[in-house]
Amino acid sequence: MLVGKSADAEVFDVIVIGAGQAGLAAGYFLRRSKLRHVILDRNESPGGSWRHTWDSLRLFSPARWSSLPGRLMEGGPEYYPHRDEVIDYLGQYEAAYKLPVRHGVNVDGVFAQDGQLLRVESNVGRFFTRYAISAAGSWGNPSIPSIPGLEDFNGQQIHSARYKTPLDFAGKRVAVVGGGNSGAQILAELAGVAHCSWITEREPVFLPPELDGRAIFDLASAKYRGEGAVSPASLGDIVQVAPVRQARERGVYDHYLLPPERITADGMQWNDGRFVPLDVIIWCTGFKADLEHLRPLGLQNTAGKIAVRDNQSIEEPRVFLLGYGSWTGYASATLVGVGRTARTTVKRIEEIARASAENAGESNLT
Repeated sequence: MLVGKSADAEVFDVIVIGAGQAGLAAGYFLRRSKLRHVILDRNESPGGSWRHTWDSLRLFSPARWSSLPGRLMEGGPEYYPHRDEVIDYLGQYEAAYKLPVRHGVNVDGVFAQDGQLLRVESNVGRFFTRYAISAAGSWGNPSIPSIPGLEDFNGQQIHSARYKTPLDFAGKRVAVVGGGNSGAQILAELAGVAHCSWITEREPVFLPPELDGRAIFDLASAKYRGEGAVSPASLGDIVQVAPVRQARERGVYDHYLLPPERITADGMQWNDGRFVPLDVIIWCTGFKADLEHLRPLGLQNTAGKIAVRDNQSIEEPRVFLLGYGSWTGYASATLVGVGRTARTTVKRIEEIARASAENAGESNLT
């Protein structure tokens, strides 16, 4: 195996990029293997993208159904953890399994090398690896829709990725754009301190109060297995966690607006003459896969994704993707779902590495 030290850089069998839930799940299974590996994470401390969510965020699923492989999150079947509890859980997970995470390492790019190795350039130097698992998620690549006049707005614009607390917007005229869970949760708390307008692409649909993320996952899993289950999408988009349920009872969601025709310097304009003056626009409009570090390999298609088969890049077989959504493994963007895909991804790398070692006459993977 080509592991150890090169002239100016460490050499690994596997480098995992990102120590959020996907990267830690990969680490859990890699620790059982004989593959020399490391997990590189841009954050200075554990928690992944959860460190950057808003202060009051709560999970949509109970703790027991929000756990990574091998370690249950505390709280039981009826408790919905706070985001700080998720951060603590991920830190405890990292420590309990002694995962080789290096924090404060920002991967600038992954480059193809002649022969067996990939070159990984970072802010702390250069690494080489036989295989790379990209598990950087999407939080670093927020999506904002293109609306005429967007650049003309003189007020403040932020994405939900940067939103922290409603107190930052007390007394202001705020448009919350997005009819999903993030938009509904943020609007729930903003409505008490700011003058809010809710912009959604269509009429918002709420899940029945008795259904949560756990139920959605179970229904989707049944459908995935071909059992003819009801599609979760047909039930609704917004999970009625306690703050949303309470806001709904107060009538916070009774009025909404479809997207405007254009944005002006001081608000939003509709063709029917309606104008809403604004100080702030908060974009709760989702994210795209954060794959900037793989750009040097030229693998992304026009949709911003990378063609994969069983999570392995078709064009660059040394690269695997984990946790970006259903195209990189069923439910792999969730805490409870990523473990299954992480296990199969690591198993696949082990099989490839073992075959390669046997062909080279090596035996340390047997």
